[in-house]
Amino acid sequence: MKVLGIVVEYNPFHNGHIYHIEKSREITGSDAVICVMSGNFIQRGEPALLNKFARAETALHCGADLVIELPHPYAMSSAEAFAFGAVKILDGIGIADCISFGSEHGNVETLDFIAGILAAEPEEYRLELKKQLDMGLAFPVCRQNALKKYLHDTAFPDLSELLETSNNILGIEYLKALKKLNSSIKPYTVARISNSYNSTELTGPVSSATAIRNSISGSNGWHNISPETVQALPPFSQAVLEREFSSGRGPNSIKMFEDIIFSLIRRMSPGQMREFPDVSEGLEYRIKSAGENTGSIEELIDSICTKRYAKTRIQRILFSMLTGLTKAETELFMQYGGPQYARILGFNNTGRRLLSMMKKKSSLPVIVKTADFKNSCNKLLARMLEIEAFSTDMYVLGYKNPAFRKAGQEFTQNITVVK
Repeated sequence: MKVLGIVVEYNPFHNGHIYHIEKSREITGSDAVICVMSGNFIQRGEPALLNKFARAETALHCGADLVIELPHPYAMSSAEAFAFGAVKILDGIGIADCISFGSEHGNVETLDFIAGILAAEPEEYRLELKKQLDMGLAFPVCRQNALKKYLHDTAFPDLSELLETSNNILGIEYLKALKKLNSSIKPYTVARISNSYNSTELTGPVSSATAIRNSISGSNGWHNISPETVQALPPFSQAVLEREFSSGRGPNSIKMFEDIIFSLIRRMSPGQMREFPDVSEGLEYRIKSAGENTGSIEELIDSICTKRYAKTRIQRILFSMLTGLTKAETELFMQYGGPQYARILGFNNTGRRLLSMMKKKSSLPVIVKTADFKNSCNKLLARMLEIEAFSTDMYVLGYKNPAFRKAGQEFTQNITVVK
């Protein structure tokens, strides 16, 4: 059986995701699909629209065979750490033959060339990157400028433009991770169709997740979502959205956590804020001041952002405060090689066979029942799982229905089994 790995958020699952799964199966000749999916908080530093089990259920009904969770410290991190964590899981489970990711560029060889430069960091590139960082710009901008300068001395002067688009950036990070791990997993890419990842306008049956989320944001329930949004979603995704929204388990958004975040900022000292990932160079004082002089989450974020500090970075900081993910622990997890386990969110009949194969070949502990690992003697694993559990306890506070806000759901929720 040839097994394909895909790294996803499915926030929410839309028609473009079906295209990616089907096209990836076609170009790789794979028989089964494993998705490594972000949990309840996503890479942009936001709560997911729906909880991870609802999103895993949709994936299993729309082309995936087995869904594994990307742990919180990686799911809500920079593109580099996000990609490394996901690829580490696919490499560690021992059964993935290939990985496929979407990209604006659509040529894996070119993206791999860029990944090779960024992984090797030639001296000329490294010196230029330092020079750019000293100018006080955001790291992604500095990296792009440094690469542009380096490539102008090669036969490929225009390739730095690949770092201007979100999916290309993530794709390059997946390729870097494969190199770092010396993985035998073969990479493929599928060119995006119809629109860009960050497009805010609905574009018919194939629309971006950003546009779909924007169209849902602020509505009081599924029945207020426009017909234009409905046509961008496969029927099962529509059904799950309707079920979750009508039950009061969504849509979840940053706005739902506004009061909690302001409370945290006003209670914390700048020194305490300094303990969270991405807080450096006095940013803690900027956050503290904004938290005391603004009254809405939108105004708060806008007041903190600068050319150096992008919106996604600020959002990740705020939600790290919410979930208790510290800088020291993040660095420790990376130091010890990445995710400590492969936690299963759901599977179908084919996925059951994959799970059986994993249990024989995986170098990572395979978790089906989280309660069995709650008191693991592996302290790093236990702590990572504890952080995951607390992030879920925080996530459910965003639900409209109080009946679903109880703590401890990480250890009581059954995984999704599709027959």
